Amino acid sequence: MNPMHHLTLSNATPIPQLGFGVWQVPDDQAYTAVTAALHAGYRHIDTARIYDNEAGVGRAVRDSGIPREEVFLTTKLWNDDQGYDSTLKAFDASLERLGTDYVDLYLIHWPTPEQNRYVESYKALEKIHAEGHAKAIGVSNFTRRTLTRLLDETGITPVLNQIELHPYFSQQDMRALGAEHGIVTEAWSPLGQGGALLNEPALARISEQYGKTPAQVVLRWHLQLGNVVIPKSVTPSRIRQNIDVFDFELTAEDLAALAELDRPDGRIGPDPDTFNLLG
Repeated sequence: MNPMHHLTLSNATPIPQLGFGVWQVPDDQAYTAVTAALHAGYRHIDTARIYDNEAGVGRAVRDSGIPREEVFLTTKLWNDDQGYDSTLKAFDASLERLGTDYVDLYLIHWPTPEQNRYVESYKALEKIHAEGHAKAIGVSNFTRRTLTRLLDETGITPVLNQIELHPYFSQQDMRALGAEHGIVTEAWSPLGQGGALLNEPALARISEQYGKTPAQVVLRWHLQLGNVVIPKSVTPSRIRQNIDVFDFELTAEDLAALAELDRPDGRIGPDPDTFNLLG
């Protein structure tokens, strides 16, 4: 068992800093992968309605034998369900699929600015939180523009913003904005989808120095920046490897070398200010 680090959200809720993501994992595989992750020591599971695997995730949590209160469970509102009443309905449906009476964190998945519903959707999240069905509420893929508007027009500051973040795209501006408002930054695609990033010479040098893989070095980088990070895998050995990052520490020199990998065109996913996918 690994000594999991926790951060404290602005509403005093502790969150395991390293979690387990299940994007693009079919429901039956999600059950198997989450079971393996919980067995390996993960206590933070991140899913979403659009992933179509909430049922498998919830079943894995229930069947694990781990008390529900020891597992930090996140799910997200999909774009089609935005709007005050539809958000409340979508949340209830997520709870039913997960087989639980609360989640630890509920997020708006994307702002979808053309819909112009994210403020009213977030007000529904505030109601869900007030009723105790979500211990904490936040957002995902919000930019300076959409997050600033949300802060101006709602009553509860989001505890967390989950955004694309990796050494090629380190999101310094959004991390600084989050810190200014007490908002934790959580990284999706934390390994930059592998490939070129994990073959960087700087990563090879650092990983050899510590006897770790390049992926483990990148995950350690996230932890030391103060990010919550949610790597994904369906391979048991990789699931165990990704959590084995608490027995070494990167130096200031290592962190500086990784900072140099940041690039203006480093984004892999869509731009949240123009992404308005429905369906």
